[in-house]
Amino acid sequence: MATKRKPIGRGLEALLTSDGLNTGGSSSLNEIELDRIQPNPNQPRTVFEEETLEELAVSIRNFGVIQPITLQETDKDKYMIICGERRFRAAKIAGLERIPAYIKTAADENIMEMALLENIQREDLSAIETALAYQKLIDDSGQTQEQLSERVGKKRTTISNYLRLLKLPAEIQVCIKNRMIDMGHARALLSIDDPEIQLALNDRILKEGLSVRTVEEIARQVNQTGTYTDQKTNKTHGKKLPEEFKILKEHLSEFFDTKVQLSYNTDGKGKITIPFDSDEKLASIMSLLDRMK
Repeated sequence: MATKRKPIGRGLEALLTSDGLNTGGSSSLNEIELDRIQPNPNQPRTVFEEETLEELAVSIRNFGVIQPITLQETDKDKYMIICGERRFRAAKIAGLERIPAYIKTAADENIMEMALLENIQREDLSAIETALAYQKLIDDSGQTQEQLSERVGKKRTTISNYLRLLKLPAEIQVCIKNRMIDMGHARALLSIDDPEIQLALNDRILKEGLSVRTVEEIARQVNQTGTYTDQKTNKTHGKKLPEEFKILKEHLSEFFDTKVQLSYNTDGKGKITIPFDSDEKLASIMSLLDRMK
């Protein structure tokens, strides 16, 4: 009978202590030559800031590598990094020839999970890098978002919110990855359906340093009108609601007794939003929808 897999949510202590590690029957550390180590090609973190690497290298010169990295043996006398690529890079900058390391036996899927968990716990990943790592885990393992949430110790809604970022235009994803805009800006942009408007508003965030609250307010206005006008260039983006859509919006607002929002983008796609401010209002809306069956 197959052994049930344990969650990895216990954190790095479980991964980096001798428990569960293949250390050749000993809890002592291995000293591995740097030129025998290669980075993990599936490492979720793709951006390493030179300044912070230099700072870590100075610390390593003065005090050595305090926390060993974790490796997997790939070929004879060759290793791949599971956790600790930043320490590995800094050690090379510091001029070290060897680095303390644990050697661990792990399936490819587990290696990705360990690398992801380490970076998430250290908050080293950008939101886009985290989203791409979650997506790769789902694609490679066939797990659902719910299963993945249990596996990495994160709420399903948290994983879902990260994955939604991958629906944004590539230009905006690059801005998130390079930390030019934050998660709050990204969520506000995601509330807009039209990619053209998303890009125009993103440009304004970069140029004017708009706050998240300001972007959220602009997004609300866009969803009400279907268009966005850049005040500086006076250029209008998006597609105005056709007259019949305006009439539909008014009828729906009257029917549900709430301010229904209807957006319509340049691709001919859109959405209808029925807001509510209490459990009682939600129950009323559900009752009205029931009658329409």
